[in-house]
Amino acid sequence: MSSIRNISLGIPVRSGHVLMLDGTDSVTGENFHRLIGGGIEFGETAEAALRREFAEELGVRLGSVELLEVVENIFEFEGRPGHEIVHVFAVDSADIDAFPLDVQLRVLDEGSPVHWVLSGGSDRPIYPAEAARIINALVQ
Repeated sequence: MSSIRNISLGIPVRSGHVLMLDGTDSVTGENFHRLIGGGIEFGETAEAALRREFAEELGVRLGSVELLEVVENIFEFEGRPGHEIVHVFAVDSADIDAFPLDVQLRVLDEGSPVHWVLSGGSDRPIYPAEAARIINALVQ
């Protein structure tokens, strides 16, 4: 039986750009952007999970973080249903601010490409589905 996954995702913003990872659903062929972060472990706060995930995935330390919203994400990926409770944070980081806008990074633990995406400037969907609305409100 499947279960609901609790995750923490962050939105680093600089000069109207958001640092996101690129993904592809190999079943549908859809290319998309996704906010950076991951699962909350038992006994871990959403904020602690966010900080850990950014350290594991990009090797960066976060400064201030602010919880923006908690949203529910029901989706299908790789032909399987998914259900997440997503804690979405605004994040600030001197380490991330040092990345030039044309940087091409890779997630350290699994290799997905990461780069700055101009807010509202991509034809790819952004996941979770509520992310584009939250980003637009944050960047305004």
